[in-house]
Amino acid sequence: MNTSAERILTVAGASAAALAVWAVAVPVAGTTLTVRMGAGTQPIEPGSVLVVSLLVGLAGWALLAVLERFASRPGRIWTVVALTVLVLSLLGPLGSAVGIATTLVLVLMHLVVGAVLVPGLARR
Repeated sequence: MNTSAERILTVAGASAAALAVWAVAVPVAGTTLTVRMGAGTQPIEPGSVLVVSLLVGLAGWALLAVLERFASRPGRIWTVVALTVLVLSLLGPLGSAVGIATTLVLVLMHLVVGAVLVPGLARR
């Protein structure tokens, strides 16, 4: 399999993993995922989980492609940047989630996406 096909599967796999966490948490466990947005709240729906995880994966892939073209150690630089972004992304759920269950599920979603994308895209 070529690098592009592997990376497409990695991005799709990260989105599928995030959707699996949502599916277990919401319809199966009955958790309501809600975040604060401005003055109100907004539920986390599967469409937004899919779109955001796909965008993050594609952005990571794009950064890696640029680094592979111009940097001497693209994999190492990309991994450091990706892990930094993952850690910073955890501030979102920690600051905007409504309730402990939502916080835990959203943190888990972020970690699952990172666990798929970081080794999957960095692999040569």
